[in-house]
Amino acid sequence: MTHRQIANRRLYQQGLAGTSFKTPVEVVRWLGAVQAQDYLGSLWAIGLRMRNATEEAIEQAIADRSIIRTWPMRGTLHFVAATDVRWMLALLAPRVIAKSQSRFKQLDLNARVFSRSRKLFEAALSGGQQLPRGAMYRILEAAGIATANSRGAHILGRLAQDGIICFGQRQGKQQTFVLLSEWALTAKSLRRDEGLAEIAMRYFTSHGPATLQDFVWWSGLTMADARAGLEMASSHLTREAIGGRGFWFSPTLPSARVRQPNASLLPAYDEFTVAYKDRSAVLDPAQAKRMDSGKSMLAPTIVVNGRIVGTWKCTIQKRSVVIAPNFFTAPGKAERQASMEAGRRYGSFLGLPAMLV
Repeated sequence: MTHRQIANRRLYQQGLAGTSFKTPVEVVRWLGAVQAQDYLGSLWAIGLRMRNATEEAIEQAIADRSIIRTWPMRGTLHFVAATDVRWMLALLAPRVIAKSQSRFKQLDLNARVFSRSRKLFEAALSGGQQLPRGAMYRILEAAGIATANSRGAHILGRLAQDGIICFGQRQGKQQTFVLLSEWALTAKSLRRDEGLAEIAMRYFTSHGPATLQDFVWWSGLTMADARAGLEMASSHLTREAIGGRGFWFSPTLPSARVRQPNASLLPAYDEFTVAYKDRSAVLDPAQAKRMDSGKSMLAPTIVVNGRIVGTWKCTIQKRSVVIAPNFFTAPGKAERQASMEAGRRYGSFLGLPAMLV
């Protein structure tokens, strides 16, 4: 299997080619988690893997509480299915919390501060209340708990990782916080071994072909835990040695026949680009060097036939969205036409006509 074949197969497994997903929760549950620190970009990350998606439909899934935005893994915001949020937090968040202890100590954040903050938020948010970050900080300040110097952000993150709060609906441009116990009524629990097997199965079926090292990076698990999860899931997966490394994927993986050319305008932090430790399958090494060792992969990227061929920016105007592509090399007619079609799809998602300049 070549790099190109790996990339093409990932297009299918991630729902970027031949997608059959009809709802946001189907996408999120399949992928396991969708990186979401860029809120608007993460809505598109879900939408581009659906048929005829709109930004409004993704936000409605948040309002309907079928998908949850929180900090389950790597200390980074993700969308997860409401049914999965409890067991994922229990499995993945403790290691993030442990790694944060030195920072907590620097900020004088201890068990007493977190306990007091929890009680304040439980009282303020009880009964379905949704409060923006500023209001949450004012609650803490009124109780004598300082929020400056990132203390407030660390308190919110820690209580989310403890399963006390999560994000609710957006109010205008303001993100809000809610009680997880009221927001994720369908959340289920799993034993630790069950969780390890499930997260491994989710990752390799949706993101494969991928290596154990890729899984460690994505999940934030220790190598020992990641290996244990893979071993438990391995009977349902296929392994192929490529370049001396083992790649795991679903045995029902379709053939790598992607309709040519296949183009997508991926948002920043998309799972297709950042969910792997080794990204050489989707980015030419020569371009990686040009892109500051691949850091530009964190920006919105243009992907054609499974390979990153450029980056893009957009300006949302009142009556249209203007997309400015930056191709690494001059695109051919078919490649540019496919990119234009991908741009129109993004415009349709926003409910606006799109134009590439």
